[in-house]
Amino acid sequence: MHDLPSGPSELSEASRREFLLRGGAGFGALALTGMLARDQAFASTNPQAAKQPHFAPTAKRVIFLFMEGGPSHMDLFDPKPLIQKLAGQRMPDSFKRPITAMGEAESPILASQRQWKRHGQSGLWISDWLPHTAECADDLAVIRSCWTNGINHSGGVCQMNTGQPLGGRPSLGSWVNYGLGTENANLPGFVVMTDTTGTVTNGPRNWGAGFMPATHQGVKLNPGMSPIRHLNLPKGVTPEMRRRQLEMLRQLNKQHLKSREGQSELEARIRAYELAYRMQASAPEAVDLTKETEATKKLYGFGNKDTEPFGRCCLMARRLVERGVRFVQIYHGAGSKWDSHSKMEANHGRQCRQSDLPTAGLLKDLKARGLLDDTLVIWGGEFGRTPMSEKGDGRDHNPTGFTMWMAGGGVKGGQVIGATDELGLWAVQDRLHVHDLHATILHLLGIENLDLVYRYKGRPETPTINEGEAYTKITSG
Repeated sequence: MHDLPSGPSELSEASRREFLLRGGAGFGALALTGMLARDQAFASTNPQAAKQPHFAPTAKRVIFLFMEGGPSHMDLFDPKPLIQKLAGQRMPDSFKRPITAMGEAESPILASQRQWKRHGQSGLWISDWLPHTAECADDLAVIRSCWTNGINHSGGVCQMNTGQPLGGRPSLGSWVNYGLGTENANLPGFVVMTDTTGTVTNGPRNWGAGFMPATHQGVKLNPGMSPIRHLNLPKGVTPEMRRRQLEMLRQLNKQHLKSREGQSELEARIRAYELAYRMQASAPEAVDLTKETEATKKLYGFGNKDTEPFGRCCLMARRLVERGVRFVQIYHGAGSKWDSHSKMEANHGRQCRQSDLPTAGLLKDLKARGLLDDTLVIWGGEFGRTPMSEKGDGRDHNPTGFTMWMAGGGVKGGQVIGATDELGLWAVQDRLHVHDLHATILHLLGIENLDLVYRYKGRPETPTINEGEAYTKITSG
């Protein structure tokens, strides 16, 4: 056993931590957590320490529900009577021809099979595919005028996450992690989940830190009953033994890092080990869904094979933001399951059954707990679908006009923002590019997108690549 230091002058960062961990039969660990959250030295050395926003935010945290594959806006949130009228006909010459992924620009118009109703006091149009989300209509700001540059899944998913269709830039969650830090030093600041074991298009680069230090990247949790592997200590290993192991490893890693200071992955690995140790105390409780009531589980769709996988992720997200995690992203349909080049009815019907109830459950639960006021919930995919048919019963990719929605975090619900043309093909009113969407999200978090700067190779980099303007009207309508 190591001797404790004889006086304050000998208390290095490492020995100070060990002293607190040993003291008071474990109460020292509580003191350490509080000290790390407040101590100025910790804030200056830990890149994930909480930071002040540029101005007063309306949102403190984000939950991004990513519908991977491209949900059809004209079958969910943006009804278009003209596609019913022109069903089976070629698109009129008065409409600008798009470049489509599969070259379906001249294919006949495909009618929507949906039934539409107005919902809530606001009267938002939502189709019968989303009956539970429709119950939350007055909380939604439906943005019908989104557009992007990525025409295929790889480019579209990459741009919706990082701002550009080609990989290499930090993800939005990483920028938030960099700009604001974490509210809980014992949990990751940026968490990613999938409802299945499927692989998300592009994989980890969607939540990577790009050219920023790797410590800002997202931490992926596993689907199912054990979201964090190897969380519990092996039999026979005490917390004290593990702390001493990690302290030795930290010293070796620090020595190794001295001659390799430009490799942020090494520093991130060191911090990951320290975070893992702290998580062994905090994370088991955070991810333990057995603590939830049966009524809450039912709200998220537990007990139903269709809804429980995504519902489990949504409930986990609520528990994580409740405990200070800054940015949570959940991929529904990992592997582009929302992609509907054929059999539109069967495909989208299945995806909506799986995601609708849990999404509404999340909104209702956050609202009931008073968390929706300062938690921004985002719903959407990498692009929408075309009004033209593909293979007779499907729709192609549409990056030129599609729908997303935001709720909570100061957003005024029950409103429609922007519009697409009469066929739902092109965004024509209040057009919001991905850069504008990201700028809006950052603005709600109290961050000016062009003032959040990371210098890379002498060049100032910003989250929206020196573009994008926040749609500030989203808080007032």
